[in-house]
Amino acid sequence: MTSDRASDSFIGQLPKAELHLHIEGTLEPQMMLDLAARNDVTLPYKTADDVTRAYEFENLQDFLDLYYAGMSVLMQERDFHDLTWAYLQKAAADGVRHAEIFFDPQGHTDRGVNFETALDGIWGALEAGRRELGISSKLIMCFLRHLSEDSAFETLVAAKRHKDRIFGVGLDSSELGHPPEKFARVFAEARAAGFTAVAHAGEEGPIDYVKGALDILKVARIDHGNRALDDADLVARLVRERIPLTMCPLSNLRLKVIPTLAESPVKRALDAGLLVTINSDDPAYFGGYINANYRGIEEALGLGRAELTTLANNSFTGSFLGESEKQVHLDRIAQYAAAQT
Repeated sequence: MTSDRASDSFIGQLPKAELHLHIEGTLEPQMMLDLAARNDVTLPYKTADDVTRAYEFENLQDFLDLYYAGMSVLMQERDFHDLTWAYLQKAAADGVRHAEIFFDPQGHTDRGVNFETALDGIWGALEAGRRELGISSKLIMCFLRHLSEDSAFETLVAAKRHKDRIFGVGLDSSELGHPPEKFARVFAEARAAGFTAVAHAGEEGPIDYVKGALDILKVARIDHGNRALDDADLVARLVRERIPLTMCPLSNLRLKVIPTLAESPVKRALDAGLLVTINSDDPAYFGGYINANYRGIEEALGLGRAELTTLANNSFTGSFLGESEKQVHLDRIAQYAAAQT
């Protein structure tokens, strides 16, 4: 008889979507060094181990400081292509069949890299991923919330020229001190232009930031959303409106949002009926891609196959795929789970 407790083999090729993935956060230490050498960029590290030793974060800002330093090696279109292709190969090995990927153009344009250089490199790899790996994708451009709304407007102007490739807009970077209302006007213009809106909220920020993302930015999805679990009325609303939460367990652990994986809100979110999903956020910095996140919470929270199957179902239900496309993936999950029993 097979135990309800999931095995590594069950998680391994369980079909899943990844909805919260910063492509710049997949920059592995060795690639960082290789691209630095390719582009004649000086880093304060000699070896990949030197880079890894820097990955001790006390909070979100500690991580962001290193994250933006790492971006400095991304200079050419092929750098962005290589970065994205490396992620897609890892994702395919983890059973990912659809990915909705964030990128941070301001992190590149502010250091003299053209918007199109980043976009063309990422997009070329995503197209190759569709053809060669069978991974569909959507690209979401994030505004950096520590920068001004005027800067976000400039980025939106550039994005409008590429509406055929950029599906949505998001909001990331330093959360505390940068509430959703700071970006009310640019999100309104982005939605009017046809971009779907999402936003990071409730990772380190308060419950009001989650509410503001919903009511002011009018987002279709909340990225992270941990703090939402502290407000029963908000939980009821999220359940009622079927607003997905894209949670990132290993990210929360490494950034000390939670003290241990056993404190992850994923199980409470599932039990509350929330449309919670599991994602890797910035996996090169946080110690694991999507299956490492599934395995981490499976062990820490004692999740069984039924709950992990629900999380996989949620990943497609909470995606921006069309309903018929979602159903294809949901059917595949059902077939996979049945074959594993």
